[in-house]
Amino acid sequence: MTAATERLYYSDSYLRKFNAMIIESAGDGRTVYLDRTAFYPTSGGQPFDLGDIGGVAVRDVVDEEERVAHVVAEPMAPGPVECAIDWNRRFDHMQQHTGQHLLSAVFEEMFGLRTVSFHLGAESSTIDLEGGAVDVSTAARVELRANELVWENRPVGITYEHAGEAQGLRKASEREGTLRIVSIEGLDRSACGGTHVRATGEIGTVLIRKVERVRQTARVEFLCGRRAVQRARADYEGLNKVAQLFSASLDEAPGMVAAQLETARTADKARRKIELELAGYQGKELYENTPPGPDGIRRVVRHADRGSLEELRAVAQSFTAQSKAVFMAALAEPPSVLLAASEDAGVDAGQRLKAALAEAGGRGGGTARVAQGSVPNAEALQKVIGKL
Repeated sequence: MTAATERLYYSDSYLRKFNAMIIESAGDGRTVYLDRTAFYPTSGGQPFDLGDIGGVAVRDVVDEEERVAHVVAEPMAPGPVECAIDWNRRFDHMQQHTGQHLLSAVFEEMFGLRTVSFHLGAESSTIDLEGGAVDVSTAARVELRANELVWENRPVGITYEHAGEAQGLRKASEREGTLRIVSIEGLDRSACGGTHVRATGEIGTVLIRKVERVRQTARVEFLCGRRAVQRARADYEGLNKVAQLFSASLDEAPGMVAAQLETARTADKARRKIELELAGYQGKELYENTPPGPDGIRRVVRHADRGSLEELRAVAQSFTAQSKAVFMAALAEPPSVLLAASEDAGVDAGQRLKAALAEAGGRGGGTARVAQGSVPNAEALQKVIGKL
């Protein structure tokens, strides 16, 4: 068994370049093991580092307990190599991860909310909290306090302590033996193997973006440092464009948008009312102009290339509100069908359409008076029409 990998990132998160020895390559030579590494493997909610080993790009870094596996772009043979970390990615992860420790500590200190999970994503990060709801006001207070702690530039330190002797941890560790403790002076002590900044000032701006309920926890989305600045700039540009459309200031824009939306809702409601009234007239006129068949039933079949059955539903209901009437509409794209029948037509629209759809591989249903459904293709649509 190959010796355990020496993990350089434990003692120096700022190490960008280092020399190492490839002591083993596995499979096709695209998985290599170094005697020592500064590449962080995916662990504890933090993604792996990128960079290169001997000029070959690193694609993935995997924690195999005692060893760290490096997946590279090209086959490599054992031997000495110079390695380089993608520093921009590493430092971004350091900002987000230390920012998470900071936010988790503040949420617990101010509101007794405990962090149960953490995820560092490509665009934003999240923590899941248990112990109560998180509303906009709570998030704003935590965000302000977290930024105050950033401005204080409190030291962030790394110590190694035995699990049985480590005191004051924010979350008890299930590990045994020696623990790596990441501390924010006067605020937080957490067992963690991740990469972190040296002081809270390096976290940069802390920005809480969204809060949502996920099962029994509150999920908080946040960004730190460069990410927060870039997101704030994008938010500003978006809001500024909206303000320009309304010839308003940034502060006035939300109110003007709300007023326009209310006007649009009122207009849409009036339009729908008019459309229903028109459909009612069209249905009655259609009924009057449709002669009854030998059985006394007035039947109408409508075909359309594309659109929505909802546009014909009101006409169908108006038509079949009259005596002895059946209305069918078929839509070519997407393939769908509607069937409506008056109470005295002797037709159960829901049962008849459901049976036809099932036979043609479609799905749908409805009541005895009106039903609709869809089918996978034009051939199936013709089968349904033939059955109705």
